[in-house]
Amino acid sequence: MATILSVSGSPSATSRTARLLRHLDQRLVAQGHEVVPLDVRTLPPEALLHADFRHPAIAEATALFQRADGVVIGTPVYKAAYSGLLKALLDLLPQYALTGKTVLPLATGGTTAHVLAIDYALRPVLNSMGPAHITPGWFTLDKEITVGDDGALTVAPAAAEALAQVTDQFSRALGGRTTLLAATG
Repeated sequence: MATILSVSGSPSATSRTARLLRHLDQRLVAQGHEVVPLDVRTLPPEALLHADFRHPAIAEATALFQRADGVVIGTPVYKAAYSGLLKALLDLLPQYALTGKTVLPLATGGTTAHVLAIDYALRPVLNSMGPAHITPGWFTLDKEITVGDDGALTVAPAAAEALAQVTDQFSRALGGRTTLLAATG
């Protein structure tokens, strides 16, 4: 199937955004895709801060984007926009790094006041990078994502269903099998 780059733009090591992405990665793997996770926070700060296009870690991240058929972009919403960390990475990628790719934008945040951040902040930037298709994204409230003491992720049922739908739509756009998890969601 397809190779998917799953990008977390969260600066936090205990991020709900990253945990949610890794949860959705499992669904995509079960549908036959190869998923490569990329947590932007693990890139060297000096490369991002100094816009060092030649830094080996930035070159490697760029290569991951080039190899991917599809890209899932997840970000927490801060001040009604995607994270500055994600912006720093997107600024370092080639102008058309998403050319020919299918993209799924996802966001998490503390209030429904930020639900449009995907459409008015993130989608225009992604669109400027030349994707073949940006599938409908989804905004998930932080309170709908809980992490147990054992590290297990639980997503509120309504949010889980919506996330399954947008993830499956993304998978179908890439030629994935979405019936595998229909009963187990």
